[in-house]
Amino acid sequence: MTTPPIHPGPLPEAQAFRNGMSRLGASVNLVTTDGPAGRHGLTVSAVCSVTDTPPMLLVCINRNAYAHDSFITNGVLCVNVLGHTHQDLSRSFARWTGEDRFAAAQWSRLVTGAPVLAGAAVAFDCRIAEAQHRGTHSVLFCEVVETRLAEAPAGLIWFDRAFHPLGAVV
Repeated sequence: MTTPPIHPGPLPEAQAFRNGMSRLGASVNLVTTDGPAGRHGLTVSAVCSVTDTPPMLLVCINRNAYAHDSFITNGVLCVNVLGHTHQDLSRSFARWTGEDRFAAAQWSRLVTGAPVLAGAAVAFDCRIAEAQHRGTHSVLFCEVVETRLAEAPAGLIWFDRAFHPLGAVV
């Protein structure tokens, strides 16, 4: 039995791939950290579950992101899944412009000390168990140590380069 090649044909062009990925809807997440390297946060859509036993998430962060090394140094993060009211907050954390973006919302902390957004649909407080580098990104395997669920969640999806609310919109 012959194993098929990993890449049986030509790879897609980078722009065609990015255009295709824009149509793979994803939750909008604010990933935060705090510790020896300071408090930082990024808007991230590349988050998914790995396993529920033990609870683990996969988070991908661009290695060129201003806060990338801080996440690795701190060794902890919180995945704050955003709701429809968080579009402006998501935009402010998407690009570093020098302002105190944390001042625009209320925060608390759970076990790891990473900032937890008040009103997040769910917050997954995590320790980074492993980091692997693939292309432009670091793939972080994160052990979930605590989960906080909102009582009345609403979601926010990024699809085709635009926000789309889910759940109760007031």
